[in-house]
Amino acid sequence: MPDWLQVVLRSLFFLIVLFLITKWLGKKQISQLSFFEYVTGITIGNVGAELATKVEGNIFHGVLSILVFAFAPFIAGLISLKSKIFRDLVEGKATVFIKDGKILEDNLKKEKYTTDELLWLLRSKDVFDISTVEFALLEANGVFSVLLKKENQPLTPKDINMKVDLIKEPQTIIMDGEILDEPLSAIGLNRNWLSTELEKLDVLLENVFLGQAKSNGELTVDLYDDKIKVPSPQEKPLLLATLKKCQADLEVFSLSTDSKDARAMYSKNSEKLQQAIDEVAFLLK
Repeated sequence: MPDWLQVVLRSLFFLIVLFLITKWLGKKQISQLSFFEYVTGITIGNVGAELATKVEGNIFHGVLSILVFAFAPFIAGLISLKSKIFRDLVEGKATVFIKDGKILEDNLKKEKYTTDELLWLLRSKDVFDISTVEFALLEANGVFSVLLKKENQPLTPKDINMKVDLIKEPQTIIMDGEILDEPLSAIGLNRNWLSTELEKLDVLLENVFLGQAKSNGELTVDLYDDKIKVPSPQEKPLLLATLKKCQADLEVFSLSTDSKDARAMYSKNSEKLQQAIDEVAFLLK
């Protein structure tokens, strides 16, 4: 067999072996590498590449070596689940860079980070003023986490006691002009609803590159032809405007009538309608 053909076959073989081993080790091996996993991952890749191109090498010995390096982090992971001491030794610990709004210079030196690099990490978290930071640390896997001071944290509906509707993730229901029935039914919708919404937008199904539906029944689409502008849904804003007009009309009626009973009825229903508007306004904007 020619050497070049052996290299091709061995490369394909070790590609499959490495793929299966990576799948077995799980997503953590490629998303959150510890020091130990980083070392073993590099070694496994180097062993596979060496044996793929070294035609005189023994394939069995190569696979055995890869399995040893793959089995090591698996065993280490099992031990780490039961022993924090071992977990800290193998995976490392998080290092605090900022505590109570003050930079810990010794920890920066320990991790060999400069002030410029700290500022870069903060900017990567959209923080440009270091005085707004209460706490920041470098995770064991290299991820940087930041906690802003209370007065600098974004305002949330909970802070002002605002009621908000339960938000569920939008579902992709159209892809490449084809309807995806499973996500469509997952949010309680059907093809008839989709056809109606597409008609409202004056859009043909085959012209839709991507379509997503929210849990509240709102459809957004992206068309193949970017020059075509899709009108945004107007039903909800119109409904909110109609409710506000009705409430205003009730107030006018209560002021213009001479009947005490009618005035009380109009005022009472005006207040009820205003309460209803306050509760649903955020859904209709």
